[in-house]
Amino acid sequence: MIAFVSGRVAAAGPDGAVIDVHGVGLAVQCTPATLAGLRVGEQATVPTSLIVREDSLTLFGFADDDERAVFEMLQTASGVGPRLALAMLAVHTPDALRRAVSAEDLNALTKVPGIGKKGAQRIVLELRDRLGAPVGAAAAERAPAASEAWREQVRMGLVNLGWSGRDADAAVDAVAADLDGAETPPVATLLKSALRKLSR
Repeated sequence: MIAFVSGRVAAAGPDGAVIDVHGVGLAVQCTPATLAGLRVGEQATVPTSLIVREDSLTLFGFADDDERAVFEMLQTASGVGPRLALAMLAVHTPDALRRAVSAEDLNALTKVPGIGKKGAQRIVLELRDRLGAPVGAAAAERAPAASEAWREQVRMGLVNLGWSGRDADAAVDAVAADLDGAETPPVATLLKSALRKLSR
């Protein structure tokens, strides 16, 4: 088990980053929110979970230990693998997932690509007593602000990919204008929309 990696952020992309650990570049798959906290060229310590398959070794990285713990707990539900667990954390924070499961909020869970109603019911049934209650300080109070948190996450994602702060701000504003009060999609979707606008 690789509990964390610590080193210089050598590169960052929409789906992950490369951490230079004493001359070895480790590819780490991350959520957009985790990537937003990484800066190319700067030192970072990233909690990780190593997933071993017959044909691959994949390292997943997280913003903190709680996010990693939820990632690993999600995979104890039948039908939830590492990719789906990461997608769940790309759409919802750990505490938002805890709230959704404890409240049996199937609508929140089905917002994750790859989860249908039956899958959401199964996740609730299997994880309701294990995922626990929200642990973040004033978690409920922070919920309204989360709707705007995507702006900084997308902006930092674009800057990490090499765009200037001015271009990133313009792309974020354009994506926000397209939303026009509509329900905010996952950060990964918003980042792709911003990249499309910049590539025009």
